Amino acid sequence: MHCSSPKMVCETKIVADDPDAIAGNQKDSLIVSSSQMWTSNSDAFERKDAKREQVLIRDFAGGDEAEVRRIFTEGIMERIPNTAFRGLKHQPHTQIMYAVITVMCFVMTKSLMLICCTPFILMGARYYYSRKVILNYLDCALHTDMADIEAYYMKPTGSSFWVAVLDGQVVGIVAAQGREEDNTVELRRMSVDSRFRGKGIAKALGRRVLEFAMINNYSAVVLGTTAVKMAAHKLYESLGFQKVGETENYTLPGMSCSLMERLFFQIRYSRYRLQLHEE
Repeated sequence: MHCSSPKMVCETKIVADDPDAIAGNQKDSLIVSSSQMWTSNSDAFERKDAKREQVLIRDFAGGDEAEVRRIFTEGIMERIPNTAFRGLKHQPHTQIMYAVITVMCFVMTKSLMLICCTPFILMGARYYYSRKVILNYLDCALHTDMADIEAYYMKPTGSSFWVAVLDGQVVGIVAAQGREEDNTVELRRMSVDSRFRGKGIAKALGRRVLEFAMINNYSAVVLGTTAVKMAAHKLYESLGFQKVGETENYTLPGMSCSLMERLFFQIRYSRYRLQLHEE
């Protein structure tokens, strides 16, 4: 495993709940573009929803560290089965390769038992290497920016970290990291406690980052994700993001890039951008 430095940026992790209505706020009426406007009708619906459950988005504090790390870790661990099994349906080339391996096993051994066992062996290998890679990625993250959130996000100008609080409990997290070279801010580390999804918390966290970017006069908000679930991608689109690129067989921080990892672990990296104003 290689983590180049304490400042190395590990890939953005987003665990998205369904893009439900959330508690609105005054800045929801800010216009990003004519096709990305948060309408007054949706705001009215969100204010009605807010009466049921108030979600507070506030700055990270030192006492939040344990809960923040727990939510982040649990969100990352969910990626293991999603990547190993659900992600395979988006990888036609890998499916063909596994089918060829299965046929070759039959041709070479003429064993019906082996041909029946091969798919389970392949899926077991996918789970093993997905777990190995993602645990290495988690270790990398927990020893870089997530090791000292105060120093990495709260002290530098142009960056911040927020937590979502419901009934006095931290239930979600998100970070923003400014990039001076292109005057953009990166949305990072968004995750919501699995017990509190479906309440619009992810969307509230995303909007806080957009507000931060507009207040600080950034030209755009960007993010990168390897999320398999379509709910995550729908969430970004509901916030106004547009997909601007995609990388197949992305290399996660912490990967060894061995032949076996490449054979049994493949992941797609999607890049999104929301343009706030022209340079």
